[in-house]
Amino acid sequence: MSQPILIVGGGPAGLAAAHALATVGQRSVLVEKEQRLGGAPILSGYAKLVPSGEWAKDAIGGMVGRVESSSLVAVHKGCTVQEFGGEPGAFKARLSDGAPLDIGAAILCTGFTHFDSVNKPEWGFGTFPDVVTTTQVEQMISSGKGVRCPSDGRKPQRVAILLCVGSRDRQIGREWCSKICCTVSCNIAMEIREALPDCHVYIYYMDIRTFGLYETSYYWRSQEEFKVKYIKARIAEVTSDGKKLIIKGEDTLVKRPITIPFDMVIHAIGMDPNVDNGALARTFGFALERHGFIGKGNSYGALGETSRPGLFVAGAATGPETIDDSIAQAKAAAMTAFALVSRVPAAAAA
Repeated sequence: MSQPILIVGGGPAGLAAAHALATVGQRSVLVEKEQRLGGAPILSGYAKLVPSGEWAKDAIGGMVGRVESSSLVAVHKGCTVQEFGGEPGAFKARLSDGAPLDIGAAILCTGFTHFDSVNKPEWGFGTFPDVVTTTQVEQMISSGKGVRCPSDGRKPQRVAILLCVGSRDRQIGREWCSKICCTVSCNIAMEIREALPDCHVYIYYMDIRTFGLYETSYYWRSQEEFKVKYIKARIAEVTSDGKKLIIKGEDTLVKRPITIPFDMVIHAIGMDPNVDNGALARTFGFALERHGFIGKGNSYGALGETSRPGLFVAGAATGPETIDDSIAQAKAAAMTAFALVSRVPAAAAA
């Protein structure tokens, strides 16, 4: 029997990789640093996922259940990889719980870190309690309590969503687009309007990037069916008059200043590289790309390759990614790793 495959990270990508390997009879060892599997959708309390509309606790929870019930997956929670060495087909690893492992290949599914809005202080987060993040709003929705102003629990009458917080911003060292924030924001806007029909929701944007088929289902639907208002603007600051939050900036379409009151302001936060990537790179011996995400090889060859042979990567560990695409990449990386440990010739594995 071939050596087991090590999977690092128990989010959607890691769960998908483990399940894919189990379906072909391949053993794997799944290592997750947190005490729960599920990654950001579970640990951060996401609500309805894009584009399926399923609740995260059901969709990702189902993936967790399949992996935890599989006899072919050995799960180590609250655990990290301390040492990793060797060659493809004959790697050795040591876990923080003391377990030594002989493995054939490894797949990194270590995900991302949410941008911390305290790094954008002029937009009010950390200063005014009713300035929140999309993740916090997801938690409000998934808790069943609904969207409320944290300061006093009231239902907001006017909500602003500010796009590109921690994305496409060279001044704070984030040059990249986080890919999914526009669509998630459209989705949240529709959920707020559905739950609070009297609440007016405005989205302030530089550009709208609801890529692919999301344009119809999220961007246009949010405007035409849910009456969400979109304003192309450059936001200077978020302040307060003591009663309302005040957004100041410029409407860049009509070239005039704006000063508008709101009950709640939501930061559409982007995806940062995993804060552990530096330590992971030292442990596993792979290269990072220029922004700090895990560098990946040529996708036209073996899918999911890193700079180290026998070490693969999938999902948002390589850069901003959707959950669906993370799952697809993880399944592809799993099959590439399976071909390696099974010593199947590349031509036969294709």
